[in-house]
Amino acid sequence: MKKWLLASSLTLVISAGTFAFPAAHVHTAEAAVPSTTIMLDGYPLPFPTAPVIKNGATLVPFRAISEALGVQVSWNQTAQTITATATNHNSTTNSTTNSTTNSTTNSTTRKIVLTMNSKMASVDGKNVSLTIAPQTINNTTMIPLSFFSQQFGATVNWNAATRTVAITSPIKDLYTMGFYAISSYDERAHVPDLDAVAYGWSRITTDGEFSTTSTEYKWPQAAGTDTPESLIQNTAANGTAPYLMVYAVDGHGELTRNLENQELQNRTIQAMIDTATAKGFKGILLDFEGLGWSGDKAKARSDYNAFVQKLSTAAHSAGLKLTLALHPLNSSYTGYDYKQLGLLADDLIIMAYDYTDKKSPEPMDKVNDAILMALQNTSPAKLILGISLSSENATSVNAKIGLAKRYQLKGVALWRLGIIGQNNWAAMQKSITFK
Repeated sequence: MKKWLLASSLTLVISAGTFAFPAAHVHTAEAAVPSTTIMLDGYPLPFPTAPVIKNGATLVPFRAISEALGVQVSWNQTAQTITATATNHNSTTNSTTNSTTNSTTNSTTRKIVLTMNSKMASVDGKNVSLTIAPQTINNTTMIPLSFFSQQFGATVNWNAATRTVAITSPIKDLYTMGFYAISSYDERAHVPDLDAVAYGWSRITTDGEFSTTSTEYKWPQAAGTDTPESLIQNTAANGTAPYLMVYAVDGHGELTRNLENQELQNRTIQAMIDTATAKGFKGILLDFEGLGWSGDKAKARSDYNAFVQKLSTAAHSAGLKLTLALHPLNSSYTGYDYKQLGLLADDLIIMAYDYTDKKSPEPMDKVNDAILMALQNTSPAKLILGISLSSENATSVNAKIGLAKRYQLKGVALWRLGIIGQNNWAAMQKSITFK
Protein backbone atom coordinates (compact mmCIF):
# COMPACT_ATOMS: atom_id res chain seq x y z
CA MET A 1 0.00 0.00 0.00
CA LYS A 2 2.93 2.34 0.46
CA LYS A 3 3.45 4.69 -2.47
CA TRP A 4 5.70 7.52 -3.65
CA LEU A 5 4.61 11.12 -3.22
CA LEU A 6 5.95 14.66 -3.17
CA ALA A 7 8.86 15.65 -0.98
CA SER A 8 9.86 18.94 -2.68
CA SER A 9 9.01 22.53 -1.99
CA LEU A 10 5.53 22.23 -3.44
CA THR A 11 2.86 24.15 -1.53
CA LEU A 12 -0.55 22.51 -1.56
CA VAL A 13 -3.59 24.77 -1.24
CA ILE A 14 -6.59 23.28 0.52
CA SER A 15 -9.78 24.55 2.07
CA ALA A 16 -8.30 24.63 5.57
CA GLY A 17 -5.27 26.69 4.52
CA THR A 18 -1.83 26.29 2.99
CA PHE A 19 0.98 23.96 3.87
CA ALA A 20 4.19 22.82 2.22
CA PHE A 21 5.85 19.46 1.92
CA PRO A 22 9.44 19.41 3.15
CA ALA A 23 12.11 19.99 0.55
CA ALA A 24 13.86 17.06 -1.07
CA HIS A 25 16.98 16.94 -3.20
CA VAL A 26 15.47 16.47 -6.65
CA HIS A 27 17.85 17.23 -9.49
CA THR A 28 15.86 15.91 -12.45
CA ALA A 29 12.81 17.25 -14.26
CA GLU A 30 10.87 14.13 -13.36
CA ALA A 31 11.56 11.96 -10.34
CA ALA A 32 9.96 9.56 -7.93
CA VAL A 33 9.95 10.70 -4.32
CA PRO A 34 10.86 9.00 -1.05
CA SER A 35 8.45 6.39 0.24
CA THR A 36 5.28 7.99 1.57
CA THR A 37 2.04 6.57 2.90
CA ILE A 38 -1.11 7.98 1.36
CA MET A 39 -4.26 7.63 3.43
CA LEU A 40 -7.83 8.33 2.36
CA ASP A 41 -10.15 8.76 5.33
CA GLY A 42 -7.76 6.86 7.55
CA TYR A 43 -7.01 3.89 5.30
CA PRO A 44 -4.33 3.39 2.61
CA LEU A 45 -5.32 4.21 -0.95
CA PRO A 46 -3.69 2.06 -3.63
CA PHE A 47 -2.37 3.76 -6.77
CA PRO A 48 -1.87 2.16 -10.20
CA THR A 49 1.10 4.47 -10.81
CA ALA A 50 3.29 6.12 -8.20
CA PRO A 51 2.99 9.91 -7.94
CA VAL A 52 5.93 11.75 -9.47
CA ILE A 53 7.51 15.18 -9.39
CA LYS A 54 7.74 16.88 -12.75
CA ASN A 55 9.04 20.42 -13.20
CA GLY A 56 8.51 21.04 -9.51
CA ALA A 57 4.90 19.84 -9.37
CA THR A 58 3.47 16.62 -7.98
CA LEU A 59 1.40 14.56 -10.38
CA VAL A 60 -1.00 11.93 -9.04
CA PRO A 61 -3.25 9.34 -10.72
CA PHE A 62 -6.46 11.19 -11.46
CA ARG A 63 -8.94 8.35 -11.83
CA ALA A 64 -7.78 6.48 -8.71
CA ILE A 65 -8.41 9.42 -6.39
CA SER A 66 -11.52 10.63 -8.22
CA GLU A 67 -13.39 7.34 -8.12
CA ALA A 68 -12.40 6.77 -4.47
CA LEU A 69 -14.11 10.07 -3.69
CA GLY A 70 -17.23 9.20 -5.68
CA VAL A 71 -16.38 11.45 -8.62
CA GLN A 72 -17.65 10.15 -11.96
CA VAL A 73 -14.92 10.06 -14.58
CA SER A 74 -15.23 9.64 -18.35
CA TRP A 75 -12.64 9.65 -21.14
CA ASN A 76 -13.05 11.01 -24.67
CA GLN A 77 -10.46 9.39 -26.87
CA THR A 78 -11.13 11.63 -29.87
CA ALA A 79 -10.91 14.92 -27.98
CA GLN A 80 -8.27 13.61 -25.57
CA THR A 81 -10.29 14.96 -22.64
CA ILE A 82 -11.16 13.53 -19.26
CA THR A 83 -14.36 14.76 -17.61
CA ALA A 84 -15.00 14.55 -13.88
CA THR A 85 -18.40 15.25 -12.34
CA ALA A 86 -18.90 15.55 -8.59
CA THR A 87 -21.98 16.31 -6.52
CA ASN A 88 -21.48 17.87 -3.11
CA HIS A 89 -24.13 18.02 -0.40
CA ASN A 90 -23.93 20.94 2.01
CA SER A 91 -26.02 21.10 5.17
CA THR A 92 -27.11 24.35 6.77
CA THR A 93 -28.78 24.74 10.14
CA ASN A 94 -31.15 27.62 10.86
CA SER A 95 -32.47 28.59 14.28
CA THR A 96 -36.17 29.28 14.70
CA THR A 97 -38.05 31.44 17.14
CA ASN A 98 -38.95 28.54 19.41
CA SER A 99 -35.27 27.62 19.94
CA THR A 100 -35.42 24.64 17.62
CA THR A 101 -33.27 24.16 14.56
CA ASN A 102 -34.06 23.21 11.02
CA SER A 103 -31.49 21.58 8.76
CA THR A 104 -31.52 21.82 5.00
CA THR A 105 -29.31 20.18 2.42
CA ASN A 106 -28.21 21.92 -0.78
CA SER A 107 -26.64 19.94 -3.61
CA THR A 108 -24.11 21.42 -6.00
CA THR A 109 -22.61 19.73 -9.04
CA ARG A 110 -19.15 20.54 -10.31
CA LYS A 111 -17.98 19.55 -13.79
CA ILE A 112 -14.32 19.65 -14.69
CA VAL A 113 -12.90 18.97 -18.13
CA LEU A 114 -9.18 18.39 -18.51
CA THR A 115 -7.41 18.16 -21.84
CA MET A 116 -4.28 16.10 -22.09
CA ASN A 117 -1.10 18.17 -22.40
CA SER A 118 -3.02 21.43 -21.90
CA LYS A 119 -2.53 23.79 -18.95
CA MET A 120 -6.06 25.14 -19.36
CA ALA A 121 -8.96 23.30 -17.67
CA SER A 122 -12.68 23.98 -17.72
CA VAL A 123 -14.38 24.22 -14.32
CA ASP A 124 -18.14 24.64 -14.61
CA GLY A 125 -17.59 26.26 -18.00
CA LYS A 126 -14.89 28.68 -16.84
CA ASN A 127 -11.21 28.45 -17.78
CA VAL A 128 -8.79 27.68 -14.95
CA SER A 129 -5.02 27.47 -15.29
CA LEU A 130 -3.00 24.49 -14.10
CA THR A 131 0.60 24.59 -12.94
CA ILE A 132 1.35 21.67 -15.25
CA ALA A 133 -0.67 19.97 -17.96
CA PRO A 134 -2.34 16.58 -17.41
CA GLN A 135 -0.32 13.84 -19.04
CA THR A 136 -0.03 10.11 -19.38
CA ILE A 137 2.61 8.31 -17.35
CA ASN A 138 2.73 4.51 -17.44
CA ASN A 139 -0.72 4.44 -19.13
CA THR A 140 -2.22 6.49 -16.29
CA THR A 141 -3.60 10.02 -16.50
CA MET A 142 -1.73 12.17 -14.00
CA ILE A 143 -2.71 15.66 -12.79
CA PRO A 144 -1.34 18.15 -10.24
CA LEU A 145 -2.44 17.19 -6.75
CA SER A 146 -2.92 20.83 -5.77
CA PHE A 147 -5.51 21.36 -8.52
CA PHE A 148 -7.36 18.22 -7.54
CA SER A 149 -7.66 19.16 -3.87
CA GLN A 150 -8.85 22.67 -4.67
CA GLN A 151 -11.56 21.65 -7.11
CA PHE A 152 -13.10 18.65 -5.33
CA GLY A 153 -13.10 19.82 -1.73
CA ALA A 154 -10.77 17.14 -0.41
CA THR A 155 -8.50 18.32 2.39
CA VAL A 156 -4.91 17.21 2.77
CA ASN A 157 -2.63 17.09 5.80
CA TRP A 158 1.06 16.26 5.89
CA ASN A 159 2.70 14.47 8.83
CA ALA A 160 6.44 14.94 8.48
CA ALA A 161 7.29 12.51 11.26
CA THR A 162 5.52 9.57 9.62
CA ARG A 163 5.76 10.84 6.01
CA THR A 164 2.02 10.42 5.62
CA VAL A 165 -0.32 12.35 3.37
CA ALA A 166 -3.82 12.15 4.84
CA ILE A 167 -6.65 12.93 2.42
CA THR A 168 -10.08 13.58 3.91
CA SER A 169 -13.00 13.22 1.55
CA PRO A 170 -15.76 15.84 1.39
CA ILE A 171 -19.01 15.39 3.30
CA LYS A 172 -21.27 12.99 1.42
CA ASP A 173 -24.98 12.25 1.52
CA LEU A 174 -25.25 8.58 2.53
CA TYR A 175 -28.26 6.50 3.51
CA THR A 176 -28.26 6.11 7.28
CA MET A 177 -30.05 3.48 9.33
CA GLY A 178 -30.04 3.39 13.10
CA PHE A 179 -30.91 0.54 15.44
CA TYR A 180 -33.26 1.26 18.34
CA ALA A 181 -33.31 -1.15 21.27
CA ILE A 182 -35.13 -1.15 24.61
CA SER A 183 -32.38 1.05 26.10
CA SER A 184 -32.18 3.56 23.24
CA TYR A 185 -34.75 6.01 24.56
CA ASP A 186 -32.25 8.68 25.65
CA GLU A 187 -31.14 9.23 22.04
CA ARG A 188 -34.59 9.19 20.50
CA ALA A 189 -34.14 12.83 19.43
CA HIS A 190 -31.77 11.60 16.70
CA VAL A 191 -34.40 9.41 15.05
CA PRO A 192 -35.53 12.18 12.63
CA ASP A 193 -31.89 12.62 11.51
CA LEU A 194 -31.80 9.11 10.03
CA ASP A 195 -33.26 7.71 6.83
CA ALA A 196 -34.48 4.57 8.58
CA VAL A 197 -34.62 3.13 12.09
CA ALA A 198 -34.92 -0.58 12.91
CA TYR A 199 -36.76 -1.22 16.17
CA GLY A 200 -35.41 -4.34 17.88
CA TRP A 201 -38.55 -5.36 19.66
CA SER A 202 -39.07 -8.94 18.45
CA ARG A 203 -37.13 -12.16 18.11
CA ILE A 204 -37.24 -15.89 17.46
CA THR A 205 -37.36 -17.65 20.83
CA THR A 206 -35.48 -20.79 21.83
CA ASP A 207 -38.44 -22.90 20.73
CA GLY A 208 -38.28 -21.34 17.26
CA GLU A 209 -41.38 -19.13 17.58
CA PHE A 210 -41.75 -15.44 16.71
CA SER A 211 -42.31 -13.34 19.85
CA THR A 212 -42.57 -9.73 21.03
CA THR A 213 -42.68 -10.70 24.72
CA SER A 214 -39.35 -12.43 25.38
CA THR A 215 -36.89 -11.27 28.03
CA GLU A 216 -34.98 -9.24 25.45
CA TYR A 217 -35.92 -7.80 22.05
CA LYS A 218 -39.41 -7.33 23.35
CA TRP A 219 -42.16 -4.78 22.87
CA PRO A 220 -41.32 -1.99 25.33
CA GLN A 221 -43.55 -0.37 27.90
CA ALA A 222 -44.76 3.18 27.42
CA ALA A 223 -42.64 6.03 28.80
CA GLY A 224 -45.24 8.54 29.91
CA THR A 225 -47.12 9.66 26.84
CA ASP A 226 -44.53 8.04 24.58
CA THR A 227 -45.78 4.63 23.53
CA PRO A 228 -44.03 2.27 21.12
CA GLU A 229 -46.87 2.83 18.67
CA SER A 230 -46.58 6.62 18.88
CA LEU A 231 -42.81 6.39 18.38
CA ILE A 232 -43.34 4.37 15.19
CA GLN A 233 -45.99 6.80 13.95
CA ASN A 234 -43.85 9.85 14.69
CA THR A 235 -40.87 8.23 12.99
CA ALA A 236 -42.82 7.74 9.78
CA ALA A 237 -44.41 11.21 10.01
CA ASN A 238 -40.94 12.79 10.15
CA GLY A 239 -39.85 11.04 6.97
CA THR A 240 -37.79 8.30 8.61
CA ALA A 241 -38.76 4.74 7.64
CA PRO A 242 -39.50 2.55 10.69
CA TYR A 243 -38.49 -1.11 10.37
CA LEU A 244 -39.48 -4.08 12.53
CA MET A 245 -36.26 -5.82 13.46
CA VAL A 246 -36.53 -9.57 14.10
CA TYR A 247 -33.55 -11.01 15.94
CA ALA A 248 -32.55 -14.66 16.10
CA VAL A 249 -29.45 -16.59 17.05
CA ASP A 250 -28.70 -20.26 16.53
CA GLY A 251 -27.09 -20.79 19.93
CA HIS A 252 -29.56 -23.54 20.86
CA GLY A 253 -30.38 -24.60 17.32
CA GLU A 254 -33.60 -22.59 17.38
CA LEU A 255 -32.87 -20.83 14.11
CA THR A 256 -32.02 -24.06 12.33
CA ARG A 257 -35.17 -25.60 13.79
CA ASN A 258 -37.27 -22.82 12.32
CA LEU A 259 -35.64 -22.98 8.91
CA GLU A 260 -36.14 -26.75 8.66
CA ASN A 261 -39.75 -26.85 9.88
CA GLN A 262 -42.02 -25.62 7.08
CA GLU A 263 -45.07 -25.22 9.31
CA LEU A 264 -43.13 -23.26 11.92
CA GLN A 265 -41.46 -21.22 9.20
CA ASN A 266 -44.75 -20.25 7.57
CA ARG A 267 -46.19 -19.29 10.94
CA THR A 268 -43.14 -17.14 11.69
CA ILE A 269 -43.30 -15.29 8.38
CA GLN A 270 -47.00 -14.60 8.73
CA ALA A 271 -46.49 -13.27 12.27
CA MET A 272 -43.78 -10.91 11.04
CA ILE A 273 -46.00 -9.54 8.27
CA ASP A 274 -49.01 -9.18 10.56
CA THR A 275 -47.01 -7.36 13.24
CA ALA A 276 -45.28 -5.04 10.79
CA THR A 277 -48.45 -4.01 9.00
CA ALA A 278 -50.57 -3.70 12.16
CA LYS A 279 -48.03 -1.50 13.93
CA GLY A 280 -47.30 0.81 10.99
CA PHE A 281 -43.79 -0.33 10.08
CA LYS A 282 -42.51 0.33 6.55
CA GLY A 283 -40.19 -2.62 6.42
CA ILE A 284 -38.75 -5.70 8.12
CA LEU A 285 -35.10 -6.09 9.11
CA LEU A 286 -34.06 -9.70 9.56
CA ASP A 287 -31.11 -10.23 11.90
CA PHE A 288 -30.63 -14.00 11.90
CA GLU A 289 -27.18 -14.75 13.33
CA GLY A 290 -24.98 -17.78 13.84
CA LEU A 291 -25.69 -19.80 10.68
CA GLY A 292 -22.84 -21.84 9.23
CA TRP A 293 -20.70 -22.14 12.33
CA SER A 294 -20.88 -25.92 12.17
CA GLY A 295 -22.87 -28.71 10.58
CA ASP A 296 -23.96 -28.74 6.95
CA LYS A 297 -23.05 -25.20 5.91
CA ALA A 298 -24.33 -25.56 2.35
CA LYS A 299 -27.70 -26.67 3.71
CA ALA A 300 -27.76 -23.71 6.09
CA ARG A 301 -27.28 -21.35 3.15
CA SER A 302 -29.94 -23.11 1.12
CA ASP A 303 -32.46 -23.14 3.97
CA TYR A 304 -31.90 -19.47 4.73
CA ASN A 305 -32.25 -18.56 1.06
CA ALA A 306 -35.58 -20.38 0.94
CA PHE A 307 -36.80 -18.62 4.08
CA VAL A 308 -35.81 -15.19 2.74
CA GLN A 309 -37.45 -15.91 -0.61
CA LYS A 310 -40.77 -16.64 1.10
CA LEU A 311 -40.46 -13.62 3.37
CA SER A 312 -39.44 -11.35 0.49
CA THR A 313 -42.50 -12.33 -1.53
CA ALA A 314 -44.82 -11.84 1.42
CA ALA A 315 -43.23 -8.56 2.51
CA HIS A 316 -43.25 -6.99 -0.93
CA SER A 317 -46.84 -8.09 -1.48
CA ALA A 318 -47.72 -6.25 1.76
CA GLY A 319 -45.87 -3.12 0.64
CA LEU A 320 -42.95 -3.68 3.04
CA LYS A 321 -39.23 -3.37 2.37
CA LEU A 322 -36.88 -6.16 3.40
CA THR A 323 -33.38 -5.60 4.79
CA LEU A 324 -31.04 -8.36 5.95
CA ALA A 325 -28.29 -7.95 8.55
CA LEU A 326 -25.59 -10.50 7.70
CA HIS A 327 -22.34 -11.70 9.15
CA PRO A 328 -19.44 -10.62 6.91
CA LEU A 329 -18.04 -13.16 4.49
CA ASN A 330 -14.70 -13.11 6.33
CA SER A 331 -16.29 -14.20 9.61
CA SER A 332 -16.60 -17.68 11.09
CA TYR A 333 -20.26 -17.89 10.05
CA THR A 334 -20.59 -19.12 6.48
CA GLY A 335 -24.34 -19.68 6.22
CA TYR A 336 -25.03 -16.57 4.14
CA ASP A 337 -25.23 -16.51 0.35
CA TYR A 338 -24.69 -12.81 -0.41
CA LYS A 339 -25.28 -13.25 -4.13
CA GLN A 340 -28.71 -14.86 -3.83
CA LEU A 341 -29.76 -12.81 -0.81
CA GLY A 342 -28.86 -9.64 -2.67
CA LEU A 343 -31.36 -10.60 -5.35
CA LEU A 344 -34.14 -11.26 -2.83
CA ALA A 345 -33.78 -8.39 -0.34
CA ASP A 346 -33.83 -4.64 -0.84
CA ASP A 347 -30.68 -4.08 1.22
CA LEU A 348 -27.92 -6.08 2.89
CA ILE A 349 -26.16 -4.84 6.02
CA ILE A 350 -22.59 -6.08 6.39
CA MET A 351 -22.11 -6.58 10.13
CA ALA A 352 -18.37 -5.92 9.88
CA TYR A 353 -17.62 -6.07 13.59
CA ASP A 354 -16.88 -8.39 16.52
CA TYR A 355 -13.56 -9.35 14.95
CA THR A 356 -11.66 -8.80 18.20
CA ASP A 357 -12.53 -7.88 21.79
CA LYS A 358 -15.67 -5.80 21.03
CA LYS A 359 -14.07 -2.95 23.01
CA SER A 360 -11.47 -1.65 20.56
CA PRO A 361 -12.10 -0.17 17.09
CA GLU A 362 -12.58 -2.89 14.51
CA PRO A 363 -9.47 -3.64 12.38
CA MET A 364 -9.68 -1.59 9.20
CA ASP A 365 -8.19 -4.33 7.06
CA LYS A 366 -10.88 -6.76 8.20
CA VAL A 367 -13.66 -4.28 7.46
CA ASN A 368 -12.11 -3.46 4.10
CA ASP A 369 -11.90 -7.16 3.18
CA ALA A 370 -15.52 -7.71 4.26
CA ILE A 371 -16.65 -4.98 1.88
CA LEU A 372 -14.55 -6.24 -1.02
CA MET A 373 -15.86 -9.79 -0.58
CA ALA A 374 -19.46 -8.55 -0.47
CA LEU A 375 -18.88 -6.49 -3.62
CA GLN A 376 -17.88 -9.63 -5.47
CA ASN A 377 -21.43 -10.89 -4.94
CA THR A 378 -23.71 -7.87 -4.61
CA SER A 379 -24.16 -4.41 -6.11
CA PRO A 380 -22.79 -1.57 -3.95
CA ALA A 381 -26.20 0.12 -4.28
CA LYS A 382 -27.64 -2.62 -2.05
CA LEU A 383 -24.85 -2.78 0.52
CA ILE A 384 -24.91 -0.96 3.86
CA LEU A 385 -21.89 -1.03 6.15
CA GLY A 386 -22.79 -1.96 9.71
CA ILE A 387 -20.79 -0.07 12.36
CA SER A 388 -20.91 -1.00 16.04
CA LEU A 389 -20.52 2.16 18.12
CA SER A 390 -19.86 0.08 21.21
CA SER A 391 -16.26 -0.34 20.02
CA GLU A 392 -15.63 2.72 17.84
CA ASN A 393 -14.61 6.28 18.71
CA ALA A 394 -14.90 9.68 17.03
CA THR A 395 -11.87 9.00 14.85
CA SER A 396 -12.42 5.36 13.97
CA VAL A 397 -16.10 5.71 13.13
CA ASN A 398 -15.27 8.18 10.37
CA ALA A 399 -12.62 5.81 9.05
CA LYS A 400 -15.33 3.15 8.68
CA ILE A 401 -17.66 5.65 7.03
CA GLY A 402 -14.78 6.55 4.73
CA LEU A 403 -14.70 2.96 3.45
CA ALA A 404 -18.43 3.09 2.72
CA LYS A 405 -17.86 6.30 0.77
CA ARG A 406 -14.79 4.95 -1.03
CA TYR A 407 -16.61 1.88 -2.37
CA GLN A 408 -19.82 3.79 -3.18
CA LEU A 409 -21.94 1.73 -0.79
CA LYS A 410 -25.55 2.74 -0.24
CA GLY A 411 -24.87 3.85 3.32
CA VAL A 412 -24.12 2.92 6.92
CA ALA A 413 -26.09 1.25 9.72
CA LEU A 414 -25.31 2.35 13.28
CA TRP A 415 -25.57 -0.06 16.19
CA ARG A 416 -27.12 1.51 18.17
CA LEU A 417 -29.05 4.52 19.44
CA GLY A 418 -28.42 4.95 23.14
CA ILE A 419 -24.67 4.28 22.98
CA ILE A 420 -23.54 6.58 20.17
CA GLY A 421 -22.81 9.65 22.29
CA GLN A 422 -22.48 13.30 21.32
CA ASN A 423 -18.79 13.07 20.39
CA ASN A 424 -19.52 10.42 17.79
CA TRP A 425 -22.57 12.27 16.48
CA ALA A 426 -20.50 15.42 16.06
CA ALA A 427 -17.69 13.49 14.36
CA MET A 428 -20.02 11.76 11.90
CA GLN A 429 -21.54 15.08 10.85
CA LYS A 430 -18.13 15.99 9.46
CA SER A 431 -18.22 12.97 7.17
CA ILE A 432 -21.82 12.39 6.10
CA THR A 433 -24.97 14.44 5.68
CA PHE A 434 -27.77 13.32 7.95
CA LYS A 435 -31.36 13.79 6.84
